[in-house]
Amino acid sequence: MPAPPLPRSAPLRDTAGSSDEDEALNQRVAAGDRAAFQLLVLRHEGRLRSFLARVAGGDADDLAQEAFVRAWQRAGDYRGEGSYAGWIIGIGWRLFLDQRRTARRREALGARDDAPTSTDPRGSADAAIDANRLLAGLSAQERAALTLCFGHGWSHGEAAAIMGVPLGTLKSLVLRGRAKAQKMIAEGAQR
Repeated sequence: MPAPPLPRSAPLRDTAGSSDEDEALNQRVAAGDRAAFQLLVLRHEGRLRSFLARVAGGDADDLAQEAFVRAWQRAGDYRGEGSYAGWIIGIGWRLFLDQRRTARRREALGARDDAPTSTDPRGSADAAIDANRLLAGLSAQERAALTLCFGHGWSHGEAAAIMGVPLGTLKSLVLRGRAKAQKMIAEGAQR
């Protein structure tokens, strides 16, 4: 069932509703009650939009809209632990982080596309083979760390989470893998 549309500019409402009321309304939302959802939106949208306006600027309205869509879709996930306002703001915050990460990746890809092409007389297929040979000379963890951080643009923290290793371990893997790759490159240039 799609989420009901939100008003584009609802007035800032008193958000002092009790968490018990919010929990009861959300239980009704989980059962598909649109009127209960509209009450929750009216109760919390001012606070959410205000928060997102401070962190996201002009994208705040779109992020708030998406946060409420997610709240509608995942109403059954809210268990009443903590405030509903905190839960919905957390959804908005994670959406903002996702949007920012996506924008950074797009910028990095755009910068890579704008980068000057290699002056290597060999074709790009040869360069890919060389990169594969370099990666093949690394341990699986070093290869994964380098690929995530340099090939896919993940931050060290994100790559550590993906790989399920502590941040310090990931950084060591990246440094060790880079050092090994640089050594292999230097040895290849000497031949």
